[in-house]
Amino acid sequence: MLFTILLLISHSMTAYSQETAKRAKGVNDLLPDPDPRPAEMTKPVKVFILMGQSNMLEMGKVAGDTDGTLEHAVKQEGLYPFLIDDAGKWNTHADVRNVAVMGSGGPGKTQFRINAWLTVGNKIGVEQGIGHQLGNALDEPVLLLKSAIGNRSLGWDLLPPGSSSYEFVDPKDGKTYIYAGYGQSPDRWEKGTEPKAINWKAGLQLDGDIARAKEVLNDLGKYYPGANEYEIAGFFWWQGDKDRYNAGHASRYEQNLVNLIATLRKEFNAPQAKFVCATLGQTDRDNPTGNEKYLLEAKLAISDPQKHPELQGTVATVYTHPLSMGSSSNAHYGNNAKTYMNVGLAMGEAMVKLLKEQK
Repeated sequence: MLFTILLLISHSMTAYSQETAKRAKGVNDLLPDPDPRPAEMTKPVKVFILMGQSNMLEMGKVAGDTDGTLEHAVKQEGLYPFLIDDAGKWNTHADVRNVAVMGSGGPGKTQFRINAWLTVGNKIGVEQGIGHQLGNALDEPVLLLKSAIGNRSLGWDLLPPGSSSYEFVDPKDGKTYIYAGYGQSPDRWEKGTEPKAINWKAGLQLDGDIARAKEVLNDLGKYYPGANEYEIAGFFWWQGDKDRYNAGHASRYEQNLVNLIATLRKEFNAPQAKFVCATLGQTDRDNPTGNEKYLLEAKLAISDPQKHPELQGTVATVYTHPLSMGSSSNAHYGNNAKTYMNVGLAMGEAMVKLLKEQK
């Protein structure tokens, strides 16, 4: 299938040709229209948790007849035909539930933003492509559970347990700083000085995002009508924009990402759950620079069995540079709906492949 070629299971894969990159900006036309029948509720719901920062939210434009909107892509360019029915209305996946929660900081203050069957709304994110891939591939009912908020870094706000403090020389001023480990505050302090805690601590946002996802699961029937049982089948992660502005955080991204995978599997009692992450769309692996080089190499490393044999067969990385239609992560890729559809389809297919390999 089209997006299989975009999945980097190994860091040593050969470079993509120009033709491959050109095709990557198209559409997975092989997906059929969604089955209109409801899911068979005698089976446990397959839950997939989506986390990250603002790129994981719904940032793609839908309405409009200009290039970059979903309406233009589907109705004028002929892309993503599975999204609409014969009458030109948005299709609904009757067996894929789309739920999104949000909150700033630790547990509580939960905003229940979305609770509906998967269909196109006012804006879209990667959940559309992910949901259509999973809904097509799986017989079980599917729940996409997004728990994320924008402007959060893995090196601080989303820092997982197991990530300890460390020394780092800031290239801007040449000073040595102690960077916070999980539960510590502030973000950093100069070596040899006493840290002065602030009203935030390392990992606070991760604690909250996990707790908010559990709120949904603890009241499953409210968010997936008719459901009584569930299985955490996988996690999706698209994040890194905030870390790229901090050399200290970027330098530890690989270790933090490995710890994040372990934390999520432990917190949700899902030791076999798969993990799919995506790189930042603007970062070209043939010429990565600055802090983005750390982030790209970290994400590729976790799916390299030579570097992390313990994760082999359970983790996949999607290289999104050929999928992006331009702009960058800090500008939400210009809100181009095709970027979010392309990345979502690739991430969904990566997850499907991991699940099939398990079987």
